Amino acid sequence: MTTQRANDDSRAEPSISCPVDDSHAGVEAAGRFRIYLGAAAGVGKTYAMLDEAQICRRRGDDVVVALVETHGRPGTEAHLAGLEVVPRKIVEYRGARFEEMDLEAVLARRPQVALIDELAHTNVPGSGRNEKRWQDVRDLLAADIDVITNINVQHIESLADVVERITGVAVRERVPDAVIRSADEIELVDSSPERLRRRLMHENIFSPDRAREALRGFFTTETLTVLRELTLRFLADGMRGDPSGQHGRTRTRTRWETAERVLVGVSTAPGSDAVLRRAARFAARLEADLNVAHVLVGDADPLDVKIDALRRLADGLGADWTDLFDDDPAAALVDFAGQRQITQIVVGPGRRSRRLEMLGSGSTIRRLNRLAGDAGIDVHVIARAGSSATSPPEGKPDSARHLRGPAADGDPRAM
Repeated sequence: MTTQRANDDSRAEPSISCPVDDSHAGVEAAGRFRIYLGAAAGVGKTYAMLDEAQICRRRGDDVVVALVETHGRPGTEAHLAGLEVVPRKIVEYRGARFEEMDLEAVLARRPQVALIDELAHTNVPGSGRNEKRWQDVRDLLAADIDVITNINVQHIESLADVVERITGVAVRERVPDAVIRSADEIELVDSSPERLRRRLMHENIFSPDRAREALRGFFTTETLTVLRELTLRFLADGMRGDPSGQHGRTRTRTRWETAERVLVGVSTAPGSDAVLRRAARFAARLEADLNVAHVLVGDADPLDVKIDALRRLADGLGADWTDLFDDDPAAALVDFAGQRQITQIVVGPGRRSRRLEMLGSGSTIRRLNRLAGDAGIDVHVIARAGSSATSPPEGKPDSARHLRGPAADGDPRAM
């Protein structure tokens, strides 16, 4: 379920979903997972999370603060009043002391509900069993503890390349889409760009020096507007259904009942990660299953480090990965698509195959388009970052080329 909250100082108590026991026979018990999503820092995600915790506490629920970052803000600290806070773990790393969430202490406490700030956080090495905070959340959910957390849109894996183009900033801390889509409920915490900039100017978000820098960079009106639209699109397009068919307890359709199925072909070429992310957004828009195929030609190494990174990315995006061994990549993709009842194939611009040209078959992309066309499958070619071979014509901001037929309502040019 996805709901929306407008951020204003006079808001009444929000409509929330306090923990309920919805387990039933035959289903393993697991905690409920709720995420507050925002377009940027300062929209009020932590406030919203603490507001919900206070309401649940007053209703008698056993709520603890596993970790909340106040950043020294009096308003945030005031929202913590009356809530039990689990002491943090002190960790020494490279001569410095850090505070991290004490996962083992929270598990030992076994509350009904745990509040955890900043889902995308990377734990200090040696601080616990997991590298990422979202992995800590997974362990708490598995222990039948409800979790309420928050995240900004730039930390969602499939949107990382889009955010980098918008802001010019590469986001290193990312959360797999599969984790986000496994939530029982996502609530949007919304704020207009103008209001957010006013909060920043009044030093309600960052220190004066950081605020001035942010106003000229990440927090320009134009950037905030685009990030807000990106957040709304993610919720509107992606949360209608889980494209992987594997995550989330609310999905009811089976794999073969899905009208559209997307296959993305990847390689070791630079920019393949961006192609994979765009294909994931395309699949989400179509509410389609996402499959990834890597065609190994000749003596190519299936354990290549670049492919291993793509395989991990695909897993985070909730996609099924398959290695295909064939000297004809185009034929391999189309044959595989037929076996999986694929309706849409997404690829990068590809490389010219000297072998196929000598056989008179032309480029791999041209051959793929011909074979897929005969099979009734649409093909979409997406330019990789920095690729000049498939740059869009002047005046067209997106770089996808649709080679055959309409792609239902999910043309990748809107990805």
